[in-house]
Amino acid sequence: MTASADPTAAGDMTARDFRELYERLRRRSGPPKVTGRCGALRHLTPDRVAAAAAEVRVGRTVSLAAPIETVRSADDPEPAVHRMTGPSPGDIDADGLHFATDRFAMNVHGDADSHLDALCHVVVDGELYGGVPASTVTAEGARMLSVDLLEDGIAGRGVLLDIPRLRGVPWLEPGDHVTSDDLTAAELAQGVRVGAGDLLFVRVGHRLRRTELGAWNAAEARVGLHPTAVEFLAAREVAVLGGDGNNDSAPSAVFDIAFPVHVLAIHAMGIHLMDYLQFEDLAPACAQAGRWSFLCVVAPLRLTGATGSPVNPIAVL
Repeated sequence: MTASADPTAAGDMTARDFRELYERLRRRSGPPKVTGRCGALRHLTPDRVAAAAAEVRVGRTVSLAAPIETVRSADDPEPAVHRMTGPSPGDIDADGLHFATDRFAMNVHGDADSHLDALCHVVVDGELYGGVPASTVTAEGARMLSVDLLEDGIAGRGVLLDIPRLRGVPWLEPGDHVTSDDLTAAELAQGVRVGAGDLLFVRVGHRLRRTELGAWNAAEARVGLHPTAVEFLAAREVAVLGGDGNNDSAPSAVFDIAFPVHVLAIHAMGIHLMDYLQFEDLAPACAQAGRWSFLCVVAPLRLTGATGSPVNPIAVL
């Protein structure tokens, strides 16, 4: 991992401080496991999955995904492509049986559509999580740590921490950072505590701002966690992290490292990330229920060798 030690061109964290944090989190995560339920999913034990079922009180289901977009925008220059392939014009009014069919293609790791990052997504110094050689990712796909490790899905206790609610604003402005203090203060304000094996969702209001003000180039300006906030994830033994933005701020808090949270969470700790979710349905539902925890089910597509997947997490309150 190479980066300039000059912090003046970006945020408040030097490359040396970041490297020390990276090594500390990697050691804290313990010996890596790179097959089966690997990485931070080790915290999501069967007994914790079973206990999460008790979070269901009223049986209401809420999607945490945004609608997939097919129109080019400032933050989505390569939108998903949806094409109808049938029926043919001659079949529409014809007698007999015919089928409506279609085809879908998506740039998984864009800045607009909800998606999950597999553990093979981040390459640092020629390695993936757990020291797996980056050469295992080929033109044919990733031979290790791909999204098909999640073929049985993820189910557990979800917790939503609403940072704009904490700060008394509708959304955080691009370039801001969510700190560990923000996360612990949100827990206190919402009467909830993040625990081992939880799926943590952090709302920054990205989706609401986009809806109200229009899309912008999120690659250059967005809200995410400050890199030091990843220590909160480690201390609480979080299994999965999801955000309504990219989870990383832009500009970065670390000079010359554009995605420090991705590096720390995925590469150092083996935490699967979900980016660009939407919580504008979940947040009011939680507020109405007076509860900020819920059963959450995540079912990525079974894409062999893929570095990620479109995703539609479902909260069950």
